[in-house]
Amino acid sequence: MDTEQILSDLRSELERIDQAIAALEGLDDTGAAAVAKVSPVATTKVTPKTERSRHMSAAGRARIAAAAKARWAKVKAAKGTKPASAKKAAPARHVSAAARKRLSALAKARWAKQKRQGKTTL
Repeated sequence: MDTEQILSDLRSELERIDQAIAALEGLDDTGAAAVAKVSPVATTKVTPKTERSRHMSAAGRARIAAAAKARWAKVKAAKGTKPASAKKAAPARHVSAAARKRLSALAKARWAKQKRQGKTTL
C-alpha cells in the first residue's frame, strides 16, 4: 500500500468515527434522539493544510545544530579569533585611595568653577 491509500483510508475512518460520536452525543439518557444536541466535532472537516503538518525528528534537529556549529566554527576560524577559553583575562584595575581623593578634588574644583560662572549641568 502506498501512503496516499493509507491516508485516504484513515480519513474515511475518521469521518465514520466523527459520525458515530455525533450520533451518540445526539441521544439523551433514554436513547431517544435529541434534535437540539449537535456535535461541533461532526461538522468539523480536516483541511489538507492540517493533514500535512510536519514535525522534525530529534535526529534532524541534531543534524541541523551540528551543521550550524560547524558553520560558525568555520567563520570564526577564518577571522582568526581565539575561543573564549583561550583569551587571557585582563587583570582587575583598582584606583588607589590617593588617586580617588585627587579625582574628587578635581571634580569639586570643576563644579565650583561652573557654579561661579553661573552654569548648571542639570
